[in-house]
Amino acid sequence: MDINAELIIVFKLIVSFLLGAFIGLDRERHGSDAGIRTYAAVCIGSTLFTAITAHLVNNSADTSRVIANIVTGVGFLGAGIIYRNSSTGTSHGLTTAATVWCTSAVGVAVGLNMFIIAIIGACALYFLLSLHHQKRYIKWKQNMINKYGEEDCNN
Repeated sequence: MDINAELIIVFKLIVSFLLGAFIGLDRERHGSDAGIRTYAAVCIGSTLFTAITAHLVNNSADTSRVIANIVTGVGFLGAGIIYRNSSTGTSHGLTTAATVWCTSAVGVAVGLNMFIIAIIGACALYFLLSLHHQKRYIKWKQNMINKYGEEDCNN
């Protein structure tokens, strides 16, 4: 691998770090376990695996196998984040697991030079993660709970 190819991958890692950190920013501000470090690490790792594979092989089938394993591996990581509270009958960690999984897709997009898709994906994820702090969303959700009950709104 020549120095130019390595510098391109380094640039992708920096972009990936910035997007992953941006996604985790709201979580970090509100004290969630998964924050900037978690989201940035998932994004960087996905970018690194994808970029190295795409550089080493000129076979899209091989690259797609690596991407499939990223999806599976991060999905497994997400499964460890989800837990069920038997006494209250509620589940926790679903949003974190889903957004960590989606953050890996942002990293894959960066690794494949799909920067616009990665940026839009990161912005959408940040919006989703910050939504429960938006006054209009809080009011809408409270109206839904009042109308249908809490159990129906959380499923």
